[in-house]
Amino acid sequence: KQAQQMQQKMQEEIAKIRVEATAGGGMVTVKMDGQKNVLGVTIDKEVAGDVEMLQDLVMAAFNEALRKVEAESQSKMSGML
Repeated sequence: KQAQQMQQKMQEEIAKIRVEATAGGGMVTVKMDGQKNVLGVTIDKEVAGDVEMLQDLVMAAFNEALRKVEAESQSKMSGML
């Protein structure tokens, strides 16, 4: 029972995580929660015309957001154990 409570508390803590990652010096910004749901994407008008660069920047921002979520999740879990 105690393990279930601890697992539920960890899931609640992970759900509270919010990260923001940028690429291209802030030209693309991705916001993500601890469950890896995308909360928002912001794209600077300057890169909107260059499709290949935009694709690279979006991919880089998403990957960075995922890394941040993973790192913060690990940190919260190790802090609770």
